[in-house]
This record gives sequence, structure tokens and C-alpha cells, in this order.
Amino acid sequence: AALFGTIRGNRMARGALETALWDLEARRIGLPLARHLGRVRDEIECGVSIGIQDSIEDLLLLVRREIAAGYRRIKIKIKPGWELEPLRAIRREFPSFPLMVDANSAFQLSDLSLLQKLDEFSLMMIEQPLAHDDLVDHAELQKAIQTPICLDESIHHAEDARKAVELGSCRIINVKLGRVGGHAEALKINDYCSRNGIPLWCGGMLESGVGRAHNIAMSTLSGFVLPGDVSASKRYYAEDTVKPPVTVSPQGTIRVTDSPGIGYELDWDRIRRATVRAANLAVEGAPKGTHA
Repeated sequence: AALFGTIRGNRMARGALETALWDLEARRIGLPLARHLGRVRDEIECGVSIGIQDSIEDLLLLVRREIAAGYRRIKIKIKPGWELEPLRAIRREFPSFPLMVDANSAFQLSDLSLLQKLDEFSLMMIEQPLAHDDLVDHAELQKAIQTPICLDESIHHAEDARKAVELGSCRIINVKLGRVGGHAEALKINDYCSRNGIPLWCGGMLESGVGRAHNIAMSTLSGFVLPGDVSASKRYYAEDTVKPPVTVSPQGTIRVTDSPGIGYELDWDRIRRATVRAANLAVEGAPKGTHA
């Protein structure tokens, strides 16, 4: 935290550097990163996210496939005009399977009557229904609907989490390492939400192997009690950047590695084949010849 305390914003870039330092420190002391962070479980539950499709039948085909693959939770994206009918179709076939929706700020408080209709589908949550910077309207919406609101883009650090919880803007929080700037801030959010009974889960941002490994480690923390968007490497990449690739069991879980650091090694052949441009950056104040 002290290293990045004077840097304003740029959380994605900070997160890339900060998570690498956590991996380095865990390897230095010979511990798995998850244990270094304070893991409380040896495997994590996995869910998947399904985007808006061309038809309801296309959506159902994907839902069937992911449930057959063992995933524990399905999330579908929604927007005005693509909400009630897709959910009705899924619930006709899978009346009790864990299901949630993600609106990506597609709605406004004036859509209240529509959003109240989502209560009939017994959803785990509705993720980020309103604008990313509007905690007040989210609080008003949460008072008016039974479905728990989960905030995603609204949460950049632990103070955002505190404000959202105290205002009643949400009942669940999605944590993404890149969005919050790394493990140190994620740990603060985990500690606060664990004390206040707010469930957490790990969101995904199409990470390749290294980022996925950090997500797995974070998902072992005490507050991360809901299946996250952490899936198998092959779901997004024909070839991942780590060895071995991340795999999901038929039961929809990932076993947490006991190897030091993130527990995966870089596939340098794959990385070199995919590299478009490379640069060496001198580290200010470092001994001559040192690069990052």
C-alpha cells in the first residue's frame, strides 16, 4: 500500500505490478500465494457468464452446455428488452438452478416497475443495474426489490464498499483485482465485508493464466462465499499463457495449488509467439543493469 499510495487512479496498471510483487514474495518465502493471503478453503466454486444472444434458443443451448460441464452458477447479461423472456425460458427448464443477471448499468431508477418483476425468478442477485457512480439510486432500488443488488463497477476500494453497505446500496459485492488495484485493497474489502456479513465473489475480466491464478488465490479468502467468474483456461483461450492450464472439475470446482506463488509457470514459447512488441524499462534507483 505504501508503494502505491502516492499514485492517483491507474488501478489496472497498479494491480498488474502489485499482484506480481505478491507472487514474488510468496515464492521467496516458499508459500502458495493463497496461503500467504490467508486462504480458508482448498477449492473454489466456479460459475460462468453468458452474454446477450441472438435468440432465446441460442441462450438455452449455452446454459445447457455450461450446466452439463459442471459449473455451479449461471450469470446472464440483460438489457432493456432482453430480461424477462430469457429468464422465463431458463426458469422453465431449470427452475431452481443458481441464476443471476448482470445489467452493466443498462437501467435507470425509472425502470423500477420492470426491475421489480425480476423478483419472481428467485435470482441470486442483479449485478450493477444502475449507473456505476450512483450509490444513492441503488439504495432506493434495493429498498424496492427483494432480489439482492450486487455492485461491481461502483467498487474501486474499501471505502466504496463501506459507503455502499452503509447506504444500503447493495447486499453483495463483486471484487475484481484489476478494478480495485490488487490484493492489498481486495484484502481490505474482504475484511470489511466479512465483519459486516456482505458476501463477496470474484469477477472476471477475460484474464489469461497469470491473472486467472491470482483470481483463484483471492477466491480462497473468507468473504468469497459465492461462485465466481473463474473458469477453465479453454473457455476463452485455445492456448493459455501458463502451464498447466487452469481446469475445472466435473463438479464445477478448481483445486487450489500448493506450489509456491501463484502455482503456475509461464509458457514462454506461447508468450513469445503471441508477443507483438517488447520493451525493457530501467528501474529508477536500481543498480546499473537492472531492468523491469
